[in-house]
Amino acid sequence: MKVVIGSRTLIGPNVQIYTATHPMNYKERSSGLEFGKAISIGEDVWIGGAVVICPGVTIENRTIIGAGSVVTKDIPSSVFAAGNPCKVLRKSEQNTCENIYN
Repeated sequence: MKVVIGSRTLIGPNVQIYTATHPMNYKERSSGLEFGKAISIGEDVWIGGAVVICPGVTIENRTIIGAGSVVTKDIPSSVFAAGNPCKVLRKSEQNTCENIYN
C-alpha cells in the first residue's frame, strides 16, 4: 500500500509505519484476509522517535508528533500531538525550539 512522505519531513529512530490491517470479523480474519490502507505524511513534519503510525492515517503539514506516540487517527496541520492514542495538545506554530516540550 502507498506511503507518501512530504518534503523536509524529519523521522526519528525506530518509527514504525504500518499499512497492513485485517478484518474485524473473526470469520473473515481466520480466512487469512488482509488488506492495506494508505498513509500520508505532509511537508515539514517532525515525527519523534519510536512513534507508531497506524493504517489509513494522514498527518498534515508542519505537524510535530511527540516521541513514543501511537497515531491512530488523522492529525491536522500545524499542531503538536502526542500520546497513546495520539491527540492534539496545542498549536505548534507558536512554539520555539526552547519551549516545545515545556
